[in-house]
Amino acid sequence: MIFGRTERGKAPVEPVTLKILVAGGFGVGKTTLVGAVSEIKPLRTEELLTEAGRPVDDTSGVEGKHTTTVAMDFGRITLREDLVLYLFGTPGQDRFWFLWDELATGALGAVVLADTRRLEDCFAAVDYFERRSIPFVVGVNCFEGASRYPAEDVRQALDLDSAVPVVLCDARGRESVKEVLIEVVQHAMAYAAERRHTVTG
Repeated sequence: MIFGRTERGKAPVEPVTLKILVAGGFGVGKTTLVGAVSEIKPLRTEELLTEAGRPVDDTSGVEGKHTTTVAMDFGRITLREDLVLYLFGTPGQDRFWFLWDELATGALGAVVLADTRRLEDCFAAVDYFERRSIPFVVGVNCFEGASRYPAEDVRQALDLDSAVPVVLCDARGRESVKEVLIEVVQHAMAYAAERRHTVTG
């Protein structure tokens, strides 16, 4: 079946659309992740890094990066005939964090991308989603040349709750990113069901 068409005699399927945020530190791979899976040309709001931003933009560890997201990245992926995800990549620099509240409105869940070489860069994103009770998974982007650590070691380093999934991934790989997104949806659904049970129980 092609998305938007149905087999003869079957009623059209109205897909459920879900909003997922992709967050993390500067240069961790958020724009790459959205672009790897989006079935539409991703909307990107990238600008060149300037000398004026050098005092406030920490480029240590990502010296080869010459652009930055100043508003958001946007993409879309159909996971199933009846399930479409809208992906919103957040800006990674502190000076653009005022946009996060707007982007987080109505989000089912989030991916916090982490780089083991600069793990502290994702602390703020983890804290943001924990404080707002937005379910999230941590996707450890396995950069070439970076040390590989077991997911449990990353969990301990980030002081994560045992229920938060930690997934090793390659933000450049479509299938790898899809696995992360499926994990987010499943985790968010389980989180919502647990909260309903707590309220009604």
